[in-house]
Amino acid sequence: MAENQIKWTRRAVKDLQRVYFFNNELIGEEKSFSIIESLLKRVDMLADKRFVRMGPRDEQFSHLKREYKKLVEGHLKITYRMSSDHTCVYINRVFDTRQNPLKNK
Repeated sequence: MAENQIKWTRRAVKDLQRVYFFNNELIGEEKSFSIIESLLKRVDMLADKRFVRMGPRDEQFSHLKREYKKLVEGHLKITYRMSSDHTCVYINRVFDTRQNPLKNK
């Protein structure tokens, strides 16, 4: 099975922390941790070259020159893109759809 490397951008790591703290306040630490674990498992699927094209194009990023795709895991939207040589998946953004969209700027 061919594997892609997964790389998280700094912005995506900050987003992940923001999602954790948002859910921690909303539903508690244990459930928040469980949500993050679920998200990480979903992202790990992108390492498998058979699954990297799953998910529709993320139209919020259509103004950029690269193609960005999105995955949804529960209330979370994960935005990612492939490297030009198709060996690496960059996780660009993570957003809890229950948050204020302006906080995602």
